Amino acid sequence: MKKILLSITFCSIFLWSNSQSASVEKSVFGIQTGFLGIWAHNESKLSNQFALRTELGLDAGILSNGPNDFGLAFVAAITLEPRWYYNFDRRVDRNKRIDGNSGNFISIKTTYHPDWFVINNNDNINLIGDLSIIPTYGIRRHVGKHFNYEAGFGIGYVRYFKKDNVILFDEDDVAVNLHLRIGYRF
Repeated sequence: MKKILLSITFCSIFLWSNSQSASVEKSVFGIQTGFLGIWAHNESKLSNQFALRTELGLDAGILSNGPNDFGLAFVAAITLEPRWYYNFDRRVDRNKRIDGNSGNFISIKTTYHPDWFVINNNDNINLIGDLSIIPTYGIRRHVGKHFNYEAGFGIGYVRYFKKDNVILFDEDDVAVNLHLRIGYRF
């Protein structure tokens, strides 16, 4: 009887240890760049499938002041984005990587563009601050030990903050998040 109980105990410990679900990493820090900007980010674990991404960076925009007058401007961006990585267990079952939070995610990207400064080649540019909330679907994959790429798409809401002596036709608008980034994880 003791041998049977001992065998059942060892088997249940083995099954319990193998039934643990895959989890996001405790903390992931890195930098990313894309077509329109550069960002530093940190993802902190909230639960096995949820992470909170905080991001500071410079978003870029293309400006036009006429048919032959184009410019590029960089503005500060502060982002807070809870992410749900929903396919970690399936990726582990298929022997795919989940390190550095490689997987598919659904998030609510909340970005604030303060009117602190604008980096550009034209002194006559003023920024109107805004806050956007965009539900986003995306993927992140790692290449090698430190490099990654990320793509995402979402449609949401943006609210512009009116300044003195500025006329806005509409303070609310539709915002689109379309990003393709490459990055380095520390």
